[in-house]
Amino acid sequence: MATETVRGTTVTLHFDGSRCIHSRNCVLSHPDVFVPNVAGEWIHPDAVSAEEVELIARNCPSGAIRYEFNDGSHAEPAPVVNLVHVRENGPLAFNAPLRIAGQDEGMRATLCRCGASENKPFCDHRHVDCGFTATGEPAERKSEALAQRDGLLQVMPTRDGPLHVVGNLEVVSGTGRTLDRVTETWLCRCGHSANKPFCDGSHRKVGFTADGE
Repeated sequence: MATETVRGTTVTLHFDGSRCIHSRNCVLSHPDVFVPNVAGEWIHPDAVSAEEVELIARNCPSGAIRYEFNDGSHAEPAPVVNLVHVRENGPLAFNAPLRIAGQDEGMRATLCRCGASENKPFCDHRHVDCGFTATGEPAERKSEALAQRDGLLQVMPTRDGPLHVVGNLEVVSGTGRTLDRVTETWLCRCGHSANKPFCDGSHRKVGFTADGE
């Protein structure tokens, strides 16, 4: 699916449908900017202030919505703390300066953990179709505060295996509880780990297949 780009007076919006997980933050908070269920043009960046458009985009967990100010100012800032939220029965939602499979992917992405996505490593909402169930509130691990909490986060999908993540990262539950603090970890993407969101080697037992970096 091609990225839709709509240039407003001050801000340009980009929408990548292949990254969308239908969190619906955009159409529920601002149906005047993202107008659902209409024929023709449905993205209207001039419907609200430029600052509000920026907030709408930054509230999109998947990175499907991105923005740029036409004068080159107000680039999306990197978060102070790199986070990955474990979404209930759903994907891993990252907020960090991301390099995924060797490509710079902005500050936000939702990556598949059910194993069924046809757009791996990204989530494509198939966790709903396949009935994937996994808690968004797993048990906490004992961990020490990180010396640094921001910076580049590299996510490397391993062939037929987990996501190898390198960089400063806090793993948090859907409600924001800190589950672990890491500088390197392996996160399950086959859907079968008994220690979700972390890999326990189950991908080998179930014959999970997926491209690597």
